[in-house]
Amino acid sequence: MKEHLKNDSVNISHLLDIIKKQSTEYLNSLADRPTSITSTFISEAIDIPEYGYGTEEVIKLFNKRFEPIMVGSAGPRYLGFVTGGATPASVAGDWLTSIYDQNTQSTKGQGDISANVEMETIKLILELLELPDSFLGGFVTGATMSNFTCLAVARQWLGKEKGRDFAKEGISETIKVLTATPHSSSIKSLSLLGMGSNNIIKIRTDGDDREAISIKDLEEQIIKLNGEPFILISSGGTVNTVDFDDFIQIKKLKETYNFWWHIDAAFGGFAACSDHYKHLVEGWEYADSITIDCHKWLNVPYESAIFLVKQQYNILQVETFQNSNAPYLVDPLADFSYLNFLPENSRRLKALPAWFSIMAYGKQGYRDIVENNVSLARNFGILIENSNDFKLLAPVRLNTVCFTLKDDDKQSEVGRFLEMLNHTGKVFMTPTFYNQHKGIRAAFVNWKTTETDVQLIFDTMNNIITQLK
Repeated sequence: MKEHLKNDSVNISHLLDIIKKQSTEYLNSLADRPTSITSTFISEAIDIPEYGYGTEEVIKLFNKRFEPIMVGSAGPRYLGFVTGGATPASVAGDWLTSIYDQNTQSTKGQGDISANVEMETIKLILELLELPDSFLGGFVTGATMSNFTCLAVARQWLGKEKGRDFAKEGISETIKVLTATPHSSSIKSLSLLGMGSNNIIKIRTDGDDREAISIKDLEEQIIKLNGEPFILISSGGTVNTVDFDDFIQIKKLKETYNFWWHIDAAFGGFAACSDHYKHLVEGWEYADSITIDCHKWLNVPYESAIFLVKQQYNILQVETFQNSNAPYLVDPLADFSYLNFLPENSRRLKALPAWFSIMAYGKQGYRDIVENNVSLARNFGILIENSNDFKLLAPVRLNTVCFTLKDDDKQSEVGRFLEMLNHTGKVFMTPTFYNQHKGIRAAFVNWKTTETDVQLIFDTMNNIITQLK
């Protein structure tokens, strides 16, 4: 082991050259990479070697066992979930993140200055999304942990409203959470936080073809609570149809009623980058907390999201996450440290890929990405509308197209159609269920996707339909 480690250290330039060459070849051929594989088969299991092989041999082993079945999930026709593709600048930032291997904690700089980089990046994102600097933000792994962090502070706020310290005492009572179309990660967070995923008071949507919350029904449900404080989870872009709650009307309700207002804007929040679509998030600056997912529409590598919580709740946030029993930690408010403001103690410098990408492409670059993706989604929606075999399940409001087979008698074949479509390896989409129909979702968030890709996708869909007939 010592010999391999010594040789790897001496030959680090050679090893990085190998990785650079392989990475360049992969990225340059990403558009041709299959979007799915027909089998997850991996050759026979191997045991840990006694003395190791050295890195160059392990690269060869990786290329033999795993590389051939790596799908092009960062490619232009991977429309499943809401998967962004890493920009060149964010790849550079991610590589350097591993090279410098910093631990993001304190802003004092005596250990390292990575927390300062993170705070600067949060400031840049607030500017990009035109949000006020009254928000305090930090990087976490994804929308699930962002929702978790925001709702944890919301839980502490609600406890204080009841004269309790839930972080120390635990929860012994039912917490009211009102929402209409929450993302599954918010429901999961309620479970993790002990608030209970079954304690949601479901609010009606604003019509049969909407996922946005009905303001009228929301206020009626609030009145029934007789002044009891509660948590509201609202949507800044729902998963199926990218529908937005009416933030202006919710802001008016907040002037009258006592509640914590959380917005899950994991990818829809980036509508703020465009003058054409920023009206969709008008009023979101009045929320108490917001979730933003960077590995979606910001197009940085995976495990990157931010939470935003109003700075007026700093004390509640520290009460929720403080490392109070560690003798080497100072007053968390006197010396800002991220490990007192979010769940993880040790974190890599997740902010650097986002910092690189924002600084490399600026406001105009992200405006172009958002507007191009929306244009592609709408053009795909037009192809669906004009088709004899497919129909939209909802209007194309932003960057996600929700559709199904046109013939309602063929609902049982939707799953088979999607399986055959994904099996081609030319495109990947995900199933859904919307408005009593089995459906399919296509999410456009990748900076690489073009009109050529859209036409190829639609042609492939028509070929599959022909096979089914």
